[in-house]
Amino acid sequence: MVTGASGAGKTTELEKLLREFHLSQAILPNGAKARFAPCVLDRKGTWKDLGKNTLHAMGYPLSDKARKTQAQISLRIKEQGEIQGVVGVWYDEAQHILAHKKAQALEEVLDCFKTMVKGPDWPMMLIMSGVPELADYIPQLEQLFRKVTHVRLDDINFETDAETVNSIVGSYALEANLSVADELHTWDFLHRLVTAGTFRWGLVFELVVKAVGKALVEHSTDLKLDHFVQAWVSKTEMSAAATPFTHSSYVSMFRRDAPFKASIVS
Repeated sequence: MVTGASGAGKTTELEKLLREFHLSQAILPNGAKARFAPCVLDRKGTWKDLGKNTLHAMGYPLSDKARKTQAQISLRIKEQGEIQGVVGVWYDEAQHILAHKKAQALEEVLDCFKTMVKGPDWPMMLIMSGVPELADYIPQLEQLFRKVTHVRLDDINFETDAETVNSIVGSYALEANLSVADELHTWDFLHRLVTAGTFRWGLVFELVVKAVGKALVEHSTDLKLDHFVQAWVSKTEMSAAATPFTHSSYVSMFRRDAPFKASIVS
């Protein structure tokens, strides 16, 4: 289970992890190439929708008219997993199918997850990623919860992570053959950048990438503060005078709970 705020970088990290896994070309005893199937869940799904979406992600669509019990769908998932070499499934935004369900419906969905990871017949690895609220649902089925390893993508702690943020800026500039202007080698700039990204790693990366892109479009040899201002303006359509990189009251104006939005400062 991988949790973190929206924009923390969960999806990017897991896509990279699975991409590297698939590039490893791991071969199973039956000769099939091992692979993970990515699956996105929606808010109105039931245990049956979970099974159908999982089979669809494996490349085995199940008809909407098919009348199958929970046990039959679970068996079909394991059969297709073995046939196709699917050793695991990544459920992105897994909280969607669990949210706002009554106790029985929630237990039925959680039991489907449990069935996939248990038993001698093709047990699979599951990755469930989502916002921190996901961690509130999984413990409600003890048999599933005790099999879970919880990885949290925490927010940036500026006091301990500032040097890492500085390295990120420098690394992306170097990759683009850009020098980093002196104005970016300050704690003030780094704090403004982290604030602009609402202390979330993924959003900070997004701003750095956009700023580097602005510099390249201008054929600049340096990555400058103005490129971050441009990146913010293009993302939010706000005035260049009211960005986290230019406004004197940026700390109170841009809050952690409102990415790319400004509060009214009195």
